[in-house]
Amino acid sequence: MSVIQKIRDKYAMVIVIVICLAIVSFLLQDAFFGKNSLFRRSTTVGKVNGKELDISDYQKRIQDAENGARQQMPNNNIDEQTRQYIREQVWNQFLNEQIMQAQYDKLGIDVTEAEVVDQFNGKNPNPIVVQQFTNPQTGQFDRAEMQRALQNIGQDQSGRMRQALHQLEEMITKSQMQQKYVALVKQAVYYPKWLAAEQQQENSQTANVSYVNIPYATIADSTIKVTDGELNNYINAHKSLFKTEEARKVEYVAFDALPSAADSAAALQQLAALKREMDTTSDDDIEGFINSNSEIKYFDGYVSKNALQVPNKDTIASLPIGAVYGPYIDNNYLVLAKMLDRKTMPDSVKVRHILIGTQQGLPDSIARNRIDSIEKAIKGGADFKEMVLKYSDDPGSKNNGGEYDITPATPFVKEFKDFALEGTKGQMKVVKTQFGYHLIEILDQKNFGPAVKVAYLSKPVDVSKETDSKAYAAASEFAGQNRSQQSFEKNIQEKGYNKRLADNIRPMDFVIPGIGQARELVRWAYDSKRGDVSQVFTFENKYVVAVLTGIRKEGIAALDEVRPQVEAEVKKHKKADELIAKLQNPASLDAAAKTSNQPVQKAEGINFGTPFVPSLGFEPKVVGASFNKSWGTAKVSAPIEGTAGVYVLKVDSYQPASQPVQDLNTQRAAYEQNIKSQLDQQLFDVLKKQSDIEDNRGKFF
Repeated sequence: MSVIQKIRDKYAMVIVIVICLAIVSFLLQDAFFGKNSLFRRSTTVGKVNGKELDISDYQKRIQDAENGARQQMPNNNIDEQTRQYIREQVWNQFLNEQIMQAQYDKLGIDVTEAEVVDQFNGKNPNPIVVQQFTNPQTGQFDRAEMQRALQNIGQDQSGRMRQALHQLEEMITKSQMQQKYVALVKQAVYYPKWLAAEQQQENSQTANVSYVNIPYATIADSTIKVTDGELNNYINAHKSLFKTEEARKVEYVAFDALPSAADSAAALQQLAALKREMDTTSDDDIEGFINSNSEIKYFDGYVSKNALQVPNKDTIASLPIGAVYGPYIDNNYLVLAKMLDRKTMPDSVKVRHILIGTQQGLPDSIARNRIDSIEKAIKGGADFKEMVLKYSDDPGSKNNGGEYDITPATPFVKEFKDFALEGTKGQMKVVKTQFGYHLIEILDQKNFGPAVKVAYLSKPVDVSKETDSKAYAAASEFAGQNRSQQSFEKNIQEKGYNKRLADNIRPMDFVIPGIGQARELVRWAYDSKRGDVSQVFTFENKYVVAVLTGIRKEGIAALDEVRPQVEAEVKKHKKADELIAKLQNPASLDAAAKTSNQPVQKAEGINFGTPFVPSLGFEPKVVGASFNKSWGTAKVSAPIEGTAGVYVLKVDSYQPASQPVQDLNTQRAAYEQNIKSQLDQQLFDVLKKQSDIEDNRGKFF
């Protein structure tokens, strides 16, 4: 007991301190790394007017949109350009939802359940509903199909149909609220009668003028000096012209890893070896051989000569049966073409059919007896279309009388297609396929001509490891030797490399023209300082070393980014001041012509409603001066600073406009309609500019 007591006496304070430290450590760990941590990384990819979009929600929206896009693609694949479009589309959809919903709430705009139902069952269904239930064969809205789909929702055990209906209702609701909002705004469009009358009066005549034009080009640019202060003052006075979005500019050198002569020779050797094997392969085994050894897979069908889409198609189409042409280059492939067969065929056939399917468990014998009975009934006078609607198991043609259009190149079940192309017009026959029994009738055959069956043996010309290593080594050496923008530029000139430019790189860009998929380079550009040189980036078929040469922030453009444009404008204004000072206030056009050494010229048919002057182009100030009442036809104008030069003019006469005077009410209606038509495109853009938007997506991708 005495030992325990000593421990208590000696180490009690130490134990208390250890326990306190453990508790504090636990609390700090939760504060720094827990769910509500102060230092926990934000998952918000953006905000609009305080409403946040979480990364998980954003990614789910993108995934849903990509899945929808894949369904529209023949091979269910989407490229990077489409993905980037979808990312922007989803982001803009989020902005639209939040910005417009705030407007709807503010105005009390809503859509009732009865309105949604009417969008389905009403006399004029919503365009979204019409699109979803349009018969692909007839192109018409199928109300009966819509009703069947709605009735079957209760029988759907998976819940997918109910979910799809819910999504459709949401789309309709948003569409209706937007229509109501836009309609309210359009009702506010008003063109006063007095304003229409005033404008009509202004456009009721044209002016014929004499003028002297002193072009700005008469003063050399080199004689006009400008300072950075003057240039910046011009930018600040015209901020709306120089608004910019955040962007980066990089210059880069690409070291292409392209196939060398040795790589091409290796591919030719492989193809030659395969050709020797193909020469001994029978036609019965050619399909398996091609599919096992070629990048271009075997097509077991005929293609009309006109439909061939290969290099040297005339030469290939003229090959004797069994002959081989090539190798030739098709994209990045070396290809051999072997003629297997040739026939005379129509290039298009229209057929109709009735299918009795066997894939749902119907016994073969019953299916055969049923199709035979249908054939007998049709030959006895029964209507083919009615039999299609009543008996056919093919949903793809049931609603258009069982009809299909087929060409030699159409991907179609082989037995069906063979009969359609090789049978005769008017012939009817029962054909068995993997789907069951078809009763097929050939309705029409057009444009008989040669059709060929060709096997293509192809090999890609790949970059060898040696060639790839050489390109990477050159890029690595360049990156290692040039760690500053100055040395980067110097080395490019010394070695004669081709420097390329990628400008206006936005935070969410994934593709850079000239490079392709380059998200890593975009991230680097936004994480680096101006003048930084990158390490080697590995992209498809190339290695890239880049230098960051420009950082543009959102707001007003920096002078360096717009110097040529601003310099030209400021110099033009200085030239105008110089020319106006030289002219002073001429008493006549002859005086102005003598002072400036420029001729007196004429312009006729100047109209107040257009800023363009015949023979002069865009000169709105000249147009305005031509109708200045204080000068009229008696006085010479003061010098006018125009677009291309300084002008002095005198109105010779005013003439009635050649166009007849329009009725005021018609003019007002046309003007109001024009404004309303622009609202559909511009209204959201205006609301977007007025919103507080924070886009952080670039930090997550």
